[in-house]
Amino acid sequence: MPPNHDAVVHRARIYADVCTEKEPEYSDYEHLSIAWGDQEHYEVVRKVGRGKYSEVFEGVNVSGETPTRCVIKILKPVKKKKIFREVKILQNLQGGPNIITLMDIVKDPHSRTPSLIFEYVENADFKALYPTLTDLDIRYYIHELLKALHYCHSMGIMHRDVKPHNVMIDHSRRQLRLIDWGLAEFYFPEREFNVRVASRYFKGPELLVDYQLYDYSLDMWSLGCMLAAIIFRKEPFFFGHDNYDQLVKIARVLGTADLHAYLDKVGSTAWSLTHSRRPFWAPTAASPGPDSSTPTTSTSPHRRPSTSLISCCDTTTRSASPQRTRCCTRTLTPCGPWPGAHEEGRGGGSGAWQQLR
Repeated sequence: MPPNHDAVVHRARIYADVCTEKEPEYSDYEHLSIAWGDQEHYEVVRKVGRGKYSEVFEGVNVSGETPTRCVIKILKPVKKKKIFREVKILQNLQGGPNIITLMDIVKDPHSRTPSLIFEYVENADFKALYPTLTDLDIRYYIHELLKALHYCHSMGIMHRDVKPHNVMIDHSRRQLRLIDWGLAEFYFPEREFNVRVASRYFKGPELLVDYQLYDYSLDMWSLGCMLAAIIFRKEPFFFGHDNYDQLVKIARVLGTADLHAYLDKVGSTAWSLTHSRRPFWAPTAASPGPDSSTPTTSTSPHRRPSTSLISCCDTTTRSASPQRTRCCTRTLTPCGPWPGAHEEGRGGGSGAWQQLR
């Protein structure tokens, strides 16, 4: 939809001016000069994954006395500035907590195909791992993911593709890494961004209604979708067949009142829901339900908590840290078996989730 210049300008609540206050070179990736490494230092072992913009292989660095494992991400033909953007962002985030480490950048001398070399993580398949996680495991890994997001947000960067496939977990070492920064972008207030980012099931409502003035809170929505899928054992939690149906699935759970209020606020008229629905869970004094004081999956980005607030939660106990008195302290209770397949466009699961069908 065309930008609505009469709509309220959306500005990030925190870290809004990080990139503005830094030197222009910090975010100027189009003029990035890359120091290319030697491709002969690396050998491919096996294919471990593929995506829209790359293919990923387990590899070995044979340049040292002792070969070491690594990950080789071979990029598919894309615009040069997209490659430069990913490299620049990875360089800016180098050494950050739970951020995947970029070790080298090489180019095939014949095809000129670039490849990114990363540290190796012994990742467990999330579909097998997540159902085995305990209450405290879930708290720990969500906290580790929040550390990564808080760091990148504090550096003026939105990830824009948070999902289980991009969260590597070595459970034996309790190590987490946030990967795939190909869709990440530098945040500038009042700048319109591309809404064709993130995977459909993890797209925030702002993307689904083509609102381009979004910010870091988009990543919090995606994280909330991940957390809900783990707790309720329904993957993905919002399973839409297209962008409109995705919005409908969200409204079925969260209700339409807040969504309509948000659409009115941003001046969006391109999308409309023809029905009203109350939130699936309506807290009462007798049954307060899950803590809703920090709704990561709020339809309004302004109501989602920032990583600077939520990341100080103490994940090793069932109580909140002194700095975060409004942290959720309730036990996370799964509601049924992890679905092996979808039926008629819906995930499996039992218990409370059955009431949503």
